[in-house]
Amino acid sequence: MPRVWIDTDMGFDDLAAVLTVAAAPGWTVEGLSLVAGNAPIEVVTDNALRAAAFFGWTMPIHRGLDKPLAGDLVTAQNILGEDAMKSAGRGLPPARAALAARDGVSALADYLAHAPQPATVLALGPLTNMATVLRTRPELAARIGLLMWMGGSAGPGNHTAVAEFNAAVDPEAIQQVLDASVPLRMVGLDACRQVRVHAADAEALRGIGTERAEVLADLLLGYVRIASPDGSAPMALYDPTAAAALVAPTGMQFRPAHMVAELQGQHTRGMTVLEWRVPRRAAANVEVASIADEPLLRRVVLDALALTARQGAA
Repeated sequence: MPRVWIDTDMGFDDLAAVLTVAAAPGWTVEGLSLVAGNAPIEVVTDNALRAAAFFGWTMPIHRGLDKPLAGDLVTAQNILGEDAMKSAGRGLPPARAALAARDGVSALADYLAHAPQPATVLALGPLTNMATVLRTRPELAARIGLLMWMGGSAGPGNHTAVAEFNAAVDPEAIQQVLDASVPLRMVGLDACRQVRVHAADAEALRGIGTERAEVLADLLLGYVRIASPDGSAPMALYDPTAAAALVAPTGMQFRPAHMVAELQGQHTRGMTVLEWRVPRRAAANVEVASIADEPLLRRVVLDALALTARQGAA
């Protein structure tokens, strides 16, 4: 049975990604570690605990690090809203599940140390928690079978001209993960932008008629409206694309490359710099998502949201 640990800065697309994995046949989410990114850690934690209560999650949820390895935290609240869950109406109800006592870094480290086989980790935010684990417990790198990360870009950025948001928040963490030589798959902006969601998808979800359907439809429509206020333009599915590529691996093609994170450039800090000429110029240290099967990956995500909505029926 495939098992995964998810490291997340819980906004709406993170929520949809967790639901995508949780709904995948045979998959088990073993735990969540939270990290500051989309919003400060207090908001991220509140989102995760409210989601757990509303959707009946039973995996432990651990509060992780509240700032990047270097510099000040930059959030995406100016785009995603104060709670990082911009909605066209309803949001998650206020009831919260319990937070696990153990911090996210030590919980992730313990999971890696005791997993019965090389572990799979799905990282949906800045890599701060993972980098800290690998810096303090370098022997755990050998316990990772796959680190699937939604972040970075093989082309233009979104936070800056060249840097994707998750990468820009903590580029030092990216480089520490790369230096640890873990099996890393990067699902970047250019891959995620091939998989889009529409306002009509939110309305189809609403048609299921349950309370969960109403909440998910409002959150999905709010997310679509990030691309255009009236919802007329499609919106890229960021974190859910990485989740869908994990549980439906035929949906994404990957290319080997050598990657470094730019740490110093005045205009390029956070850029994921890729050398494609491997092994001639450099040894590959990452596999980069390149070509997405949009119909397949969309269906995996939307079916997961619909299944979750139906499970909320009285």
